[in-house]
Amino acid sequence: MRIGIVTTWFERGASYVSKGLADALSTEHEVFIYARGGEEYAQNDSTWSLPNVTWGRRTRLSVPTPIHMPDFKKWLMEKKIEVVIFNEQHWWPPVFLCLKLGVRVGTYVDYYTEETIPFFGCYDFLICTTRRHWEVFGWHPQARYVPWGTDLELLRPQTHEKELDDPLVFFHSAGMSPQRKGTDEVIQAFSRIEGNARLIIHSQVSTRGALPGLVPLIDQMIALGRMELIERTVSAPGLYHLGDVYVYPSRLDGLGLTITEALACGLPVIATDAAPMNEFIDSSVGRLVKVSKTYARSDGYYWPQTECDIEDLAYQMASYTEDPQIVNDQRVMARCRAEALYDWSLNGKELLRTIDTCHRLSASEKGEAIQKALAFESERMGRRPFIGSLVTWLARTDMGHL
Repeated sequence: MRIGIVTTWFERGASYVSKGLADALSTEHEVFIYARGGEEYAQNDSTWSLPNVTWGRRTRLSVPTPIHMPDFKKWLMEKKIEVVIFNEQHWWPPVFLCLKLGVRVGTYVDYYTEETIPFFGCYDFLICTTRRHWEVFGWHPQARYVPWGTDLELLRPQTHEKELDDPLVFFHSAGMSPQRKGTDEVIQAFSRIEGNARLIIHSQVSTRGALPGLVPLIDQMIALGRMELIERTVSAPGLYHLGDVYVYPSRLDGLGLTITEALACGLPVIATDAAPMNEFIDSSVGRLVKVSKTYARSDGYYWPQTECDIEDLAYQMASYTEDPQIVNDQRVMARCRAEALYDWSLNGKELLRTIDTCHRLSASEKGEAIQKALAFESERMGRRPFIGSLVTWLARTDMGHL
């Protein structure tokens, strides 16, 4: 089959998810990427600018995950796309267009609100890579639980001898969202522990700029030689080899991609005791940190954000500095866990089965969801003349052949 993946496409977690989907599917199918965004970062990057990638035409539409509809339709027709998988598509007209053209359509489940959950009935199939997503969308007739995994050949433990007086290194990846990834909590907790330890933070943005209130503390710990900031984009396999323990008290994650990567590299993981992080971590491969409070995100995302207990985070980090042997034991268990549960060369076969076995749903199965999603977009965008007319045009589709 000729399969298209519609996604952001540059050095960030969501793109690596799409890359994982593409790698698994390309073993048996032709896969094409429609890059919805990210060209300014990746168009000249050999990792991302590949022969099967089409950089979507820019649009001035002020909507979430915008797509230039004529350009998108041209791509669908020229590439003769039979199946489309959307990754984090928050604007529904591109989905409607695929349905109108008779293309089988599915999505990798990540972002949704309580209001938009019923709209996912528009899709012919859903790919749920965590159990919490699966529990929300189990009502869909073709929702499939596809356990996530990672490339165990690319991401593997690095053999390096540590001297007795070498510090224990905590590693934290902030990506492009230090606030969401709990970088501030990592810094505060680390400042409270003693012992021979260092903290390395890798961020794709300015840590000081993202966390202005912590600049004095950051500067102090760097001056003391206890902390290092690495602020640049680094392609996979990343910088896990610099650390001994991975610290990831994320406030909110759809998947927690870096957790499986760290485990594959043999790093014990300290993470927030909240889904989906606690789906991957237990006391044999890391530590779970108590949640001090939960609160809703301003954009209405279905799952709450969490704040970890900084005192407990400091306690869990200190447990490794006080007994380094725990690190050695858990390094072995972390890699074993990844090999047993998160090998994408095996888990990706479930994705292939999903594509091969899920059929186009009938109009009676999708009709109500489509009408709800159309009404949502009409209300949200109807006051914008072009978008309103686009939604109206799509709504004229005979529901009987969807």
